[in-house]
Amino acid sequence: RCFYDQKILHKTFGVWKERWTACRERNLSLRAASHYRHLLYNLVFKAWRAYVCQQQGKRNKYYVAESHAKKQKLLRSWQCWLVYVNIQRTKHGMQSVAMAFREGSCLRISWAVWRRRHYQNCARLKMNVLALQHWAQSLQFRAWLQWRELYLYSQNDKQKEIRAVTQHQHWELKRCMEAWLEYLNLNRAKKHQNELAREHHRSRIVRQCFSDWQLSWERRRRMHAHQKDIEKLAARIALRRVFVHWEHYVVLCVEETQQCELAEKHYKHNLLV
Repeated sequence: RCFYDQKILHKTFGVWKERWTACRERNLSLRAASHYRHLLYNLVFKAWRAYVCQQQGKRNKYYVAESHAKKQKLLRSWQCWLVYVNIQRTKHGMQSVAMAFREGSCLRISWAVWRRRHYQNCARLKMNVLALQHWAQSLQFRAWLQWRELYLYSQNDKQKEIRAVTQHQHWELKRCMEAWLEYLNLNRAKKHQNELAREHHRSRIVRQCFSDWQLSWERRRRMHAHQKDIEKLAARIALRRVFVHWEHYVVLCVEETQQCELAEKHYKHNLLV
C-alpha cells in the first residue's frame, strides 16, 4: 500500500510538473511576445521621431531657403533699381543738357511741344511701369495666397494623418491590454479550476484508498475469524477422532481382557479335566 501510494504521488507529481512547465513556457512565451511588441512600438516611435525631426529639418531648411531667396530677390531688385536710378540720373542729366542746348538752339514753341509730348510719354511710361508692377504684385500675392492655402491644406492633412496614427496606436494598445487582461482572468480561472480539480482528485484518491484499506481490513478480519473458526473446528474434529480411537482402544482392551479371562477359564477347565 505504501508503494502504491508512492507510485500515485510520483505520477501526480509528474503530471503536475508537466503542467507547471507548460504554464511556465506559456508565461515565458507571453512575456517574449509582450517584450517583442514593446520593442516594435519603440522602434516605430523612434522611426516616427526621426521622420518628424527630418520633416522639421526640411521645413527649417525650406524656411531658410525661402528667406534667402527673398533676400536675394530683394538684393537683385535693389541693385537693378540702383542701376535704373543711375541710368535715369544720367538720362535726366543728358536730357537737361539737351534741353538747355535746344532751348538755346531751337524755337521755344517746338521745344514746348516736344517737352509736352515728352512729359506725356514719360507719364505714360510711368503709368505702364506702375501698372506692370501692380499686376506683378497682384500675381505674386495670388500665388502666395495659393501657396499658403496649399501649405495649410498639407499641414492639416499631416496633422490628420498623425492624429489617425496616434489614435490607431492607442486603439491597438487598448485592444492588446483588454486581450491581455482577459487572458489573465482566464488563466486565473483555469488555475483555480485546476487547483479545485487537484484537491477533488486528491480527496477522491484518499477516500478510495481508505475504502480499499477498509475493505482489505474487513476481508482480513473475516479471514482471521474464518481461520479461527476452522482451527476450532479442526481441534474439535481431532478431539473427536482421539475420543473415537480411545473408545475403540477401550473396547479392544475390554474384549482382550474378556478373551484372556475366557482363555484362563478354559485353561483351568482343561487342567481340571
